Amino acid sequence: MMEQKQYNPAIDILRFISILAVVLIHTTTRTLEANHLDITKVPWTLFLNQISRFAVPLFFMISGFVLELNYSANISYFVYLKKRLGRILIPYVFWSFIYYFFVYTKHNINFLTTLGLGSASYQLYFIPSLLVLYIAFPLFHIFYKILTDKWVLLLLGVIQVYILYQDYYIHSLPFFYPVTIAMLNFYIFLLGALASHHQNIILVFIKKWKIMLLAITFLLAGYVFMEGQSGYLKTSNYLKFYSQWRPSVLLYTAVLGSILYYLFNKALPHLNLIKTVARLSFFVFFIHVIVLEFIWYKFGVHFFQADPQIIRQVWFDPIFFLSVAGVSFIIAYVVHKIPYLSKITS
Repeated sequence: MMEQKQYNPAIDILRFISILAVVLIHTTTRTLEANHLDITKVPWTLFLNQISRFAVPLFFMISGFVLELNYSANISYFVYLKKRLGRILIPYVFWSFIYYFFVYTKHNINFLTTLGLGSASYQLYFIPSLLVLYIAFPLFHIFYKILTDKWVLLLLGVIQVYILYQDYYIHSLPFFYPVTIAMLNFYIFLLGALASHHQNIILVFIKKWKIMLLAITFLLAGYVFMEGQSGYLKTSNYLKFYSQWRPSVLLYTAVLGSILYYLFNKALPHLNLIKTVARLSFFVFFIHVIVLEFIWYKFGVHFFQADPQIIRQVWFDPIFFLSVAGVSFIIAYVVHKIPYLSKITS
């Protein structure tokens, strides 16, 4: 049997922050698209979009942390897969079906291929990529001591930076898409697993250097923003600001994730609320795009058509983001009150 899960409220808060960052990426991307990607006219929107790019890498980091913390080598590989994949596959297939047949209905590939690619909706690519790491995790666990040796870890870090550099600055990796994303995130996943065994050491280190690390975090956030901005203005390639697979984002995620973990790793009140919002986050990950589309075409488009300048107001993106996030969490809360339905949807 699997060991009983060790609960850490800081990880749940990081999950919550990550899903909020995902929603912010998608709402600001819609604003950028409505402005025809003329980023010079909406620098505030681009700034919010870029500083949120830690979202998905942090999800991978959290996944590595939780998997390693609660993994038991005494169970069979089949039992492990059934336990882990079963919780993800059912809601993934359900939401892929919803998006494929009812939301984004124009396709060039069949449904099964869409499942493999995670392309039924633009946020779903994360799930097949995470499954790749889940499938490989027991093998990683066997070689944990070797992989986490300081020199091996340094070498793997150099390899990861090189892969990210090639993918972002030179040419996208020529692999099956879920495998590509897994390769671009294997190191942050590994750092999460390593962190699960050295929590006290990490906390002591951050406490000692927290001012410097906070300064580095702000500098990296600014650099990620300027990198995305200048890259797009030079190339007109939207992936220069849309991609989170960059060496700078890797470092930004690692430092920011450490700081946030330190800040929230204390005696926290309202643990039940923390557990609730974290539990709802997975549902919000799936449904928020539908909510975004509804709010945009029901309200946003009309405001934009009446006054195209409205999306350039500093209040527009926060209001749009809060509307999508708030409605998504309310729907998630209601659905989780319906017996058995939440097991299918999240």
